[in-house]
Amino acid sequence: MVQIEQIFPSLTWRIRHEAMYPELPFDSVKLPDDFEGIHFGLYLDHKLTGVVSLFHRDSIYQFRKLAVLPSAQKAGLGSQLMAYILDFCKIQKATKLWCNARVNAKEFYFKFGFHETDRTFFKDGYDFVIMEKEL
Repeated sequence: MVQIEQIFPSLTWRIRHEAMYPELPFDSVKLPDDFEGIHFGLYLDHKLTGVVSLFHRDSIYQFRKLAVLPSAQKAGLGSQLMAYILDFCKIQKATKLWCNARVNAKEFYFKFGFHETDRTFFKDGYDFVIMEKEL
């Protein structure tokens, strides 16, 4: 059973750390503006298994730190989180949704209609590209 609900920012940190940056210190997954964002948790059989965080300026939304525990990856849970935040953004009348995507995850975002921009960067050992979707 999968359930997605809004959660407190600090609940995202463990999942982010385990799924995205286990080699870095725990505090490295905390964002300076975490307490200004909207955070969602995906519960699989009542266990917090995936997270994503949304931030916005006016009608433009950015999602950050979409993460699913390694033991639950490749089961469609990230896709469920993505579909949820796309619906949420549409309800909020967002005009655009964007993210800093790891280059090796571009195909995942293409499935949801995101396109690459020409803006790229390197951080924490990973290559990133900014991807966006008009809503």
